[in-house]
Amino acid sequence: MSHAKDKPGQAPPAPPAEPDRLSPRQEAYLKVAKEIAVKYVETGRISTAAFQEAFEQIYRAVAETVDRDRR
Repeated sequence: MSHAKDKPGQAPPAPPAEPDRLSPRQEAYLKVAKEIAVKYVETGRISTAAFQEAFEQIYRAVAETVDRDRR
């Protein structure tokens, strides 16, 4: 079996695309949701025990609000 690296003068194949990479929009949603959630924890509005559920709700609210406003 022949590979590109076995042939002189040929570049190695490109690495596979990163399917798990977030879009810039998703990264922005995460950053905003994190800032909101951290403020809520700091002010005692949510506990660290409830963080996961609250973070998911905050993330959804941010994403839905931004996407709704783009239409």
